[in-house]
Amino acid sequence: MPSDVPTGRGRDGVDQRLTDALLATTQALTVALVIAADLEGTGRATAGAYLFAVGFGGLVLAARRAPGTVLVLTVLAIFTYYSRNLPPIGIALPAVAALYRAADVGATRWAGGAAAVLVGVAAWARVAEGLPTTYLLSYELLTNVALVAAAIALGVSVRARRETRASQERLRTLTAVEQAREAERRLQAERVRIAQDLHDSVGHAMSVIALHGNVAAETIGRDDETARRAVAQIVAATSAQLRELRATVKLLRSPAAGAERGTVGLSGLGRLADNAREAGLAVDLDVDVAERCLDEAIGAAAYRIVQESLTNVLRHSRATRAAVTAGVRGDRLELVIADDGPSSCPDDGPRPRPGNGHRPDGGSSSDDEAAGGAGLAGMRERAAVLGGQVRAGRGNGGGFVVHAVLPTRLAP
Repeated sequence: MPSDVPTGRGRDGVDQRLTDALLATTQALTVALVIAADLEGTGRATAGAYLFAVGFGGLVLAARRAPGTVLVLTVLAIFTYYSRNLPPIGIALPAVAALYRAADVGATRWAGGAAAVLVGVAAWARVAEGLPTTYLLSYELLTNVALVAAAIALGVSVRARRETRASQERLRTLTAVEQAREAERRLQAERVRIAQDLHDSVGHAMSVIALHGNVAAETIGRDDETARRAVAQIVAATSAQLRELRATVKLLRSPAAGAERGTVGLSGLGRLADNAREAGLAVDLDVDVAERCLDEAIGAAAYRIVQESLTNVLRHSRATRAAVTAGVRGDRLELVIADDGPSSCPDDGPRPRPGNGHRPDGGSSSDDEAAGGAGLAGMRERAAVLGGQVRAGRGNGGGFVVHAVLPTRLAP
């Protein structure tokens, strides 16, 4: 009949032992004082009676560990006490502390059962003695019931308050853990976003630089004007990329600088189209969306998806023309990037732009393939985080098509 509440250790254990000792002492002294008072003048306040008082207190010391056992022994001890014709001490008083502790540790049924036995036996004994029913019901029975009920109610109340405090502490702990996890998730999401932005922006810039470098390498000595224009484009692309890298580094050093950085959006699609045109790809741009209709994060994601799609066309396709369309249908932003090449799918391998047929950086085709695959995966991840999706595949009329659907507003 053990308690369902483990005994504490450390400081909590010391506190429990101290309260148990105080409760046991109080129980023993109370019974001893009633014995000494001998209200009925029996003159039987012997040493044995006081030993019972000590015993009632001693049982309380074990009530936390074995409340059921202690209650049974307490009830038996009360019956034994009265069988020895000792001074009356009341039927409920010697059991008050044990009843309280049993309820306090969760053994409420044991406490209720013991209380019922004590009150029932006491009432039966009084009736057998010929005590007037009116007196029994109006005073003695009522007093006993009130005493045991108060002890049990107090124990239940203390237990409930303790459990409430424990629940609040667990809630605070869980909240702190969840906040730490949420911070880690946000940090990871920010890392992924920065990685995607770097991949998209750097990959686009490097593709433009590589293409113009290829042109410059082929035309130096034959068409110096074309070579100079190609080198100028390389310088412009490099400068723009350096500015973006500096802004990214500044953001990493100080998150508060994010607002100063400015977020790319649909307004930047014209610049992307111009860069692609300068690299030799004819781009038709049709944007029928007001920037104010989109959340900032949606506009930035749309920009990156178009940027990566055009980069893939430049790196992986023999296409000469691409079309970029953006429009709103209901609460969804739709982007379509289509080219007229045989394929711009990374799985088909890199297809160099017209030129000398090799990559000027000396890289392998597998590098391009891996980059293209990562780009498509990054687009899908970027869209999925915002509640959208990206599909990519061969178009019905040939070429390759990227179709992205994004919400115009972030979910609350």
